[in-house]
Amino acid sequence: MNSYAHLSVIIPAKNEATGLRSLLPALLALLPGAEILVVDDGSSDETPDVCAHFKVRSQRHPYSKGNGAAIKTGARVARGQVLVFMDADGQHRPEEIPRLLEQYSQGYDMVVGARQRGSHAGTHRAVANDVFSRFASWMVMQPIADLTSGLRVVDAARFRQFLYLLPNGFSYPTTITMSFFRAGYSVAYVPIHAPPRSSGASHINPVRDGLRFLLIIIKIGTLFSPQKLFLPISATFFVTGLAYYLYTYLSSGRFTNMSALLFISAILTFLIGIVSEQISALHYKNIDTNDNDDSAG
Repeated sequence: MNSYAHLSVIIPAKNEATGLRSLLPALLALLPGAEILVVDDGSSDETPDVCAHFKVRSQRHPYSKGNGAAIKTGARVARGQVLVFMDADGQHRPEEIPRLLEQYSQGYDMVVGARQRGSHAGTHRAVANDVFSRFASWMVMQPIADLTSGLRVVDAARFRQFLYLLPNGFSYPTTITMSFFRAGYSVAYVPIHAPPRSSGASHINPVRDGLRFLLIIIKIGTLFSPQKLFLPISATFFVTGLAYYLYTYLSSGRFTNMSALLFISAILTFLIGIVSEQISALHYKNIDTNDNDDSAG
């Protein structure tokens, strides 16, 4: 029987007592010796009692702080060298974890369960995830099969390097994925099937969280690869200004203020992109130092 003493399974949970009743015994049987850590994000149901019944470790927030905040709490207090993140609502099947761990053992820093067709709760979510994944793939010049999947295996020390960047809401998978690619860490994807949640209601609001994801796209562009965002905008201003200048020159023989404004906008946007690129690099200045300290330890 394999020992998983080096492993911590972190499960953020808010009012997920029903899902935990079936998930926790399955994890205990599948991963003997692993630390099972439930982060109770201010639940008002029997979540604390369920954790106590199955004798798993739990960490409770006095009030709800968000899924990302629960993830960060779990990462801070987990004892394992390798972290497994999964949901408590039945969408992530425990039997998928060994497959991710097997891929992780090949030398990757993070392995993500990539949901296949039919795994998403609705067509709108599947389309949104595909759009975000394609955009992120273009930003990092690497294929990203599933940008928002919450089932992942990751090196604990390297994950903690980016805790300060992670939001408290539901967008932590997006940020940590982009952070790992930006830092040059190795990321792999393993196909999984995530069935619909087995109990309770989703805590994601399509309108509210849809707007948040739109802001996340902007954040991704400015935080991880600013020139990928600013350079096309600058080029658009420049080409538009040039075309307008040619039109006004050929039609009336003059250079207009609008053309000057477009050219100036192109230059300023390009310069902002350069400055943003330098600021973005500062987030990763201590990555190599931290890795060396971990190796020495």
